[in-house]
Amino acid sequence: MANVTMSIEDALLKRARKAAVERDASLSDLFRSYLAELVERDEARRDFLASELDALFAESGASSKGKLRARDELHER
Repeated sequence: MANVTMSIEDALLKRARKAAVERDASLSDLFRSYLAELVERDEARRDFLASELDALFAESGASSKGKLRARDELHER
């Protein structure tokens, strides 16, 4: 497991220590828990957005029929 060094304001550290004691946990436990939840939320959001985008593409019926077009060709007026 890696060690992390960080700087935080004294008042925040005091409040975080109090929260850790109330939860019978260490600051490291709280930090690990927070980071795990953050990463899980971000991954779930990314997965949700990807599935929504896939659904939009499927519903649109749009297709390039395998042909790649140049930018200029796509924007002809």
